[in-house]
Amino acid sequence: MLLRERTKEIKIGNVTIGASHPIAIQSMTNTKTDDVEKTVDQILRLEEAGCEIIRCTVPDEAAAKAIEQIKSKIHIPLVADIHFNYRMAIEAMENGADKIRINPGNIGSKDRVFAVVDKAKHYNIPIRVGVNSGSLEKDLIAKYGGHVTAEGLVDSALDKVHLIEEMGYDNLVISIKSSNVPMCAKAHELLADQTPYPLHVGITEAGTVTSGTIKSAVGLGMILGAGIGNTIRVSLTGDPVEEIKVAKMILRDLGLREGGVEVISCPTCGRTSIDLISLANQVETMLAGCKKNLKVAVMGCVVNGPGEAKEADIGIAGGVNEGLLIKKGEIIRKVPESELLSALKEEIDKM
Repeated sequence: MLLRERTKEIKIGNVTIGASHPIAIQSMTNTKTDDVEKTVDQILRLEEAGCEIIRCTVPDEAAAKAIEQIKSKIHIPLVADIHFNYRMAIEAMENGADKIRINPGNIGSKDRVFAVVDKAKHYNIPIRVGVNSGSLEKDLIAKYGGHVTAEGLVDSALDKVHLIEEMGYDNLVISIKSSNVPMCAKAHELLADQTPYPLHVGITEAGTVTSGTIKSAVGLGMILGAGIGNTIRVSLTGDPVEEIKVAKMILRDLGLREGGVEVISCPTCGRTSIDLISLANQVETMLAGCKKNLKVAVMGCVVNGPGEAKEADIGIAGGVNEGLLIKKGEIIRKVPESELLSALKEEIDKM
């Protein structure tokens, strides 16, 4: 049994994570939460892209009160992200948050943590205990040689979990994040052996859409590939919808999720006689919203294109001002270059 399957089930609104449940995809809004119209609009776009859990920052009372209106207009669980002000966690829960994210170390005294836990217990709302490498306690840095370490991150998270457990609550999810990929992977390996709780996995502050995608794919690939992680967020500096696209591709390429179109394309070479780069991008854009479970190949030449596309459901291979339309490894017909895209779409629509 994989480590992720040994975790307890935690229900977040209408989504359950942990045990054998699918790995859920999350994102976070970057709107002002109290701007209900913009926040809802962004969440609905994220839902359409495949987001299954959404998180909103709750820095003040206006944001906490907006939770109720936002919840009434969306269809996925809403997580309230809390820093420093424990009262905002309480208000967010009173206004319908399905889960709260806190770092018990930055919301004040033990009494304040207890007040939050008590309210969560009253509503049976899960608490995500979050620890980031940038906010690791000084004593834990000193304990491990004056540096932020994987061991320190795990100690910090477990200390906070034990504090909440002592308050009589175990409806918990744990998150330990770092922008250092090897450290993050090691921390998750250490933590997964020591806790029964589901883990929220991500590489924090990963970067822009390009660099952040690469870093997230490497880090999440290492962690998820080791059988660890129950819900993920890809953190990118950009439109949150891009986070969902990348998360779906990571899960699909790891064999952890099916569905949607996978476009495979060759890197081009001197044999390529059609505008393959443009064509591949057009194919990807054309199929972005397609819900069919298909592998589509876009190959640059007829020398080995049909062979490379054999495992695809459908594909095209370029020639000189024309291309071959290929289905399940069999050549269907030749098509002029100008008609390749429309011919491909026509065949996909039939499938």
